[in-house]
Amino acid sequence: MTVITVSQLNRYVKSLLEGDANLACVMLSGEISNFVNHYKSGHWYLSLKDENALVRAVMFRSSAARVPFVPENGMKVIVRARVSLYEKDGSFQIYLDDMQPDGAGALQVAYEQLKRRLEEEGLFDESRKRPLPPYPKRVGVITSDTGAAVRDIFNVLRRRYPLAEVVLIPTLVQGDSAPAQLCAALRQFEAMKAVGDPRTPDVILIGRGGGSLEELWAFNDEQLARTVAAATIPIISCVGHETDFTICDFVADLRAPTPSAAAELAVPDITELRQRVALLGAAAGRAVGSGLVQRQRRLTELSAKRCLSTPLYPVEERAMRLDRVVRRFSGAAQRVTAKADTRLATAAGKLDALSPLRVLSRGYALAGKGGAVLRSAAGVQPGDDIQLRLHDGELDCRVMAAKPIKET
Repeated sequence: MTVITVSQLNRYVKSLLEGDANLACVMLSGEISNFVNHYKSGHWYLSLKDENALVRAVMFRSSAARVPFVPENGMKVIVRARVSLYEKDGSFQIYLDDMQPDGAGALQVAYEQLKRRLEEEGLFDESRKRPLPPYPKRVGVITSDTGAAVRDIFNVLRRRYPLAEVVLIPTLVQGDSAPAQLCAALRQFEAMKAVGDPRTPDVILIGRGGGSLEELWAFNDEQLARTVAAATIPIISCVGHETDFTICDFVADLRAPTPSAAAELAVPDITELRQRVALLGAAAGRAVGSGLVQRQRRLTELSAKRCLSTPLYPVEERAMRLDRVVRRFSGAAQRVTAKADTRLATAAGKLDALSPLRVLSRGYALAGKGGAVLRSAAGVQPGDDIQLRLHDGELDCRVMAAKPIKET
């Protein structure tokens, strides 16, 4: 018996597995577990299991890139694979070439996964939605220039609000190149706004007519959703029919069930505006007329007042009041003056009775020396000059002798 190495054994078993035509392409159904998305290489590692068994599986990056959804643990799938052996550790495993959900289609699963992820990020929140301008001067349209949707949009805009200018950027609306063109059109409108281009729209309509899920798939693109969310110009999404919902619908500021409905939501109805202006004009006319009547009535009432019919009446009335006040003040002043005169006469009589001049009139004299009053004979000497004040004049005298009076 020949002795072989472990490597030779694994290589031999691998050749047997890969040489079996029945194992070169097998279709398996099972539940995913132990899923790992290797972020560096892009390869997927997982296990497929049923109630009784489990097999390891690998899906290389080139094949994984064609799968429109991301596998999740617990998801039931159908895979196309080839059976082989990993020589390094002797692991029996399968190599996946394709994967489809077992039940819902792959696109539907991808749609639900992206919707859930963006919703968790807050891109669907109503708080970040921008209000639409009530009277847009320009309406931007992003859609195919050959489809029925663009004709419907133009017809509705011309009928409802011909004052608005329409700025169209034609793009593909299905196929692999459509998402990139839709994103580029949005960025072009944003660039126009950034440089102050007068053609910048006040609101943007993006969408297309109805179709299958595959035909509408461009509007479920993640990059388009993020571009719509980052836009600063309000956006109305109008993709498909009323029952069709895309990721773009949830991210946009407003979702319209059809392109025609989007055009109706984007602009006001000029007929209704004219009617409203007419009603407002009539109401304003009535208000002005009523105001004039009220003011005419008020003017008549004011004209009848005495202050206007006899302009000098207020002046005359105040002049009479002033005369009364002056008379009161004059009478009061006279009474105060009379009382003051009486008090002054009384005081003057008292002062006159006590006045030294009154005493001098009775024959007395007032002696002084050097401007000072002499109160005693001891204050002078013979030969001193003194002054005598009489009631009707003064005498300059010289003392001959000073004799004191002896009290008896």
